[in-house]
Amino acid sequence: MGILSLITGKAGASGFGSASTAEQVTDGVDASRLTVIITGGASGIGLETSRVFALRGAHVIIAARNTEAASEARKTIMENNPAARIDVLKLDLSSLKSVRDFADQFNSMKLPLNVLINNAGVMFCPFQLSKDGVEMQFATNHIGHFLLTNLLLDNMKATAKSTGIEGRIVILSSVAHTHTYPKGIDFDRINDEKRYNDKMAYGQSKLANLLHANELSRRLKDRILKSNNLSIMSLTLLTVHYNEVKGSLEEGANITVNSIHPGLIMTNLMRHSYVLLKVIQVATFILWKNVHQGAATTCYVGLNPQLRGVTGKYFADCNVEKTSKHAKSDELAKQLWDFSEELIRSAQ
Repeated sequence: MGILSLITGKAGASGFGSASTAEQVTDGVDASRLTVIITGGASGIGLETSRVFALRGAHVIIAARNTEAASEARKTIMENNPAARIDVLKLDLSSLKSVRDFADQFNSMKLPLNVLINNAGVMFCPFQLSKDGVEMQFATNHIGHFLLTNLLLDNMKATAKSTGIEGRIVILSSVAHTHTYPKGIDFDRINDEKRYNDKMAYGQSKLANLLHANELSRRLKDRILKSNNLSIMSLTLLTVHYNEVKGSLEEGANITVNSIHPGLIMTNLMRHSYVLLKVIQVATFILWKNVHQGAATTCYVGLNPQLRGVTGKYFADCNVEKTSKHAKSDELAKQLWDFSEELIRSAQ
């Protein structure tokens, strides 16, 4: 969307634009059969996303580091929507152990999983390492979500297969993915404190979010194609095993993965550069959104039926948006995937 559309709120091809709210883009949607996990669902955009998903009938799991704040958020939502179904589970994305504990706890609840919203993050924080020895913005914004998604993927596949309802993974990236280090992802210097720039490190983590979405989407599609080839051969040779092969065909076929830019919203995420960003906000006030508008693209991509089957795209203001050159690189996306897997293995 161009600057003029952003300023005026003019709707794009989707029928929605920068002025649309999360309630508007999900109007008429019945999510009562859905279970959704929302990381960072207790404040800011995540809280509004939790509220609107619950409003549409979904069973919402708020995954949060601060469970007290999350419980208060749950209470606030239920005061206005007593029928809301909301649970709170602890998740610290900067800790791989916490991510694994969360996945184990969720899976032990024997709940289905239809939608995963990777929303939580940190922004512009001073240099520090996570408990696993990884630069904090990269660890929290990308690595934690990368592991979480992988650990929950089998549940999502099983849910999509048993219910026939398309699963959706929404990964919050940002327009900041365009402002990163020259190589895009500086794999050899992730933890280099001397070279650390809080803004570029944030952009690097947001580029990683976008590349993660693209690569996971590609891998799921490739799996479908391989399953198609396998099923054709098997049906030709052994038609008696049709049902078993049909299951193989459907594995992974009904999950979409997309990334989004929510827009400019003043939330707690910006606490490390609050004064600077407040000055910028005053100077560019016409470009900023309120939280109801800020959660719109997340809710649109996560719930709106007109996006059925759409995968591997990047959205802003509820419309498909262009990305940077680095974000278009399949090679960089594959390299990031391998790097992320190895980093997680080495941290064990």
